[in-house]
Amino acid sequence: MTACRSCGATQLEKVLSLGRTPLANALLRAEDLELPEPTFPLELVFCPACALVQITETVPPEQLFSHYLYLSSFSDTMVKHSEELAARLVRDRRLDRDSLVIEVASNDGYLLQFYKQAGVPVLGIEPAANVAEVAELKGIPTLVRFFGRELAAELRSSGRRADVIHANNVLAHVADLNGFVAGLALTLKDGGVAVIEAPHVKPMIERLEFDTIYHEHLCYYSLTALQPLFKRHGLEIVDVFEIPLHGGSLQVHASLGGRPSDRVVRLLEGEREAGVGELEFYRDFGDKVLRLRKSLVATLEDLKSSGSRIAAYGASAKGATLLNYCHIGRETIEFVADRSTVKQGLYTPGAHLPIKSPESLLTERPDHVLLLTWNFADEILEQQAAYREQGGKFIIPVPEPVMA
Repeated sequence: MTACRSCGATQLEKVLSLGRTPLANALLRAEDLELPEPTFPLELVFCPACALVQITETVPPEQLFSHYLYLSSFSDTMVKHSEELAARLVRDRRLDRDSLVIEVASNDGYLLQFYKQAGVPVLGIEPAANVAEVAELKGIPTLVRFFGRELAAELRSSGRRADVIHANNVLAHVADLNGFVAGLALTLKDGGVAVIEAPHVKPMIERLEFDTIYHEHLCYYSLTALQPLFKRHGLEIVDVFEIPLHGGSLQVHASLGGRPSDRVVRLLEGEREAGVGELEFYRDFGDKVLRLRKSLVATLEDLKSSGSRIAAYGASAKGATLLNYCHIGRETIEFVADRSTVKQGLYTPGAHLPIKSPESLLTERPDHVLLLTWNFADEILEQQAAYREQGGKFIIPVPEPVMA
């Protein structure tokens, strides 16, 4: 990619290179471990014209998402957040059986189930057939399609326009940004609202959350970059919330017209004062990430040399980025524990660590556990109280290695 995914400008400035890495969610079977593993460049750039931060490589979405192993319902934090969000929108927008809520990238029905329970008609759109099947078993009607202008036009022509459209943690995955946002505008009813959640680039840079960067995440958003993208397609960002999910995310509310709230104005001003729209804000990110890598590797080497046995927790995409960039493998980590039953028995990409159930922490009793899914630290530390009571310690790697 040589032009900005949003505005088309061609003078992109390099921010960080993480080298060539395998696809972060391409988990392996035992029989795959000796086969060549495809790798792709992972480089982060900044567009001075519209302030969008993005990676340069586009892996075909069919390769990334047609069979997907991330199920949102395995995160208690995500489910609780979704339940509260659905309840608020049902109440504030007076949704009922004559309304329609659509979620793009609806995963396993983790969010739409709460609208269904409230008696509000729903429609999921999910490109991964295996994940859509799980949603259908929950009674969530789901189209196995990628969302964009074409599908949006079909929905509109069939009379299925939405009072609320959700797009949680999918805007970062979209190669055709303009087609996707144009599709939101086409699918939204007059007076409806699109609610989009995406990782916020400002805390990502400030807190050294480099492991948020992987090939599924094509873009990293500020409100400064989102506003012109949405305006281009007739959508006004009327409200915004900063939420703690995934290390710091934006929840953007957009509609066909309306005025920006005070929160929108304040956040845009805060980003301007921080310099989010200028290259200087990103200039030393790469050097700081390199120092973090050296610190984490040294911490793990010291523990190993003292006889400590080390495991990891969370066979996540961010974990794959961290392990592969830091060159941490089976010489250091014995296994990865993960709650997701669809991941257990497989191996992590690149590092080839076996994935086991969380109960393995109690049966195998490693001395330390590297917490790869640090974005759910509170939830996981609470779940692993028994392991910690036995003397086990967690290492939280970002923004600097600390014991918990």
